[in-house]
Amino acid sequence: MSKFKFCTSFLLILFIFGCGQNPFTGKSTLALVPNSQIIPMSFQQYNQVLEESKVIKEGDQAQMIQRVGLKIANASERWLIENGYPNYTDDYKWEFNLIDDDQVNAWAMPGGKIAFYTGILPIAENEAGVAAIMGHEVAHALANHGQQRMSAGQIQQTVGAVGTIALGNQDQQTQELFTSAYGIGSQIGIMLPFSRNHETEADKIGIKLMAIAGYNPDEAAKLWKRMKESSGGAGPPQFLSTHPSNDERISNLQNWSAEAKAEAAKFGVTSFQN
Repeated sequence: MSKFKFCTSFLLILFIFGCGQNPFTGKSTLALVPNSQIIPMSFQQYNQVLEESKVIKEGDQAQMIQRVGLKIANASERWLIENGYPNYTDDYKWEFNLIDDDQVNAWAMPGGKIAFYTGILPIAENEAGVAAIMGHEVAHALANHGQQRMSAGQIQQTVGAVGTIALGNQDQQTQELFTSAYGIGSQIGIMLPFSRNHETEADKIGIKLMAIAGYNPDEAAKLWKRMKESSGGAGPPQFLSTHPSNDERISNLQNWSAEAKAEAAKFGVTSFQN
């Protein structure tokens, strides 16, 4: 078997067998790297970040991050059990930490490790704003977006290798042109839209989780209006960004709020905290 045929066969096998399922959407997802490998690595990386950062353990803000995180995580567990996934998070170890840093940021690691920076709290403005951010980050962890990004990166590298092998008889200039064009094209045409889809998916899952946890989902769109104002509306063109535009997010969240409230009602939640 030629190297080219071997690589294309290997790529086909990856697509066929390297799939999981997102319980919130029912869609198949890339899962070339198993969570049994990813989660221990993510826990180690998370602990390293905490060791190198100033973690706030005491005070109202730290307590709020813990409180909101646990409420969102519990809401996700209720949803998963109700929808037939009682053991979905058996390998998760939820942890929520507040880091003293001016970055306007929060992030999630596979397996349920969440970090908030103090720089994002003024924009969150209230506990419901924190819940909107927390729901988004918990959704990233639950939807295995980290696993999918790693898997997509593997496929990107494999396809690039296949192309290089296919052009093995071409001159060096042609090979270099392919490498450059593929790198740019796959990033703009595949990887960035892939990341934007994850952000949109996390927004949609997260707004439901915050509502089930008892927080007003109307606050999610308000949060992103404040995000837009804080950045002065600046940002790269959407096709060059890993995130949807602020206006798109605001519109989506406004449209999904009623659906989130209806989902919360299924769990007996009909009044919401702002």
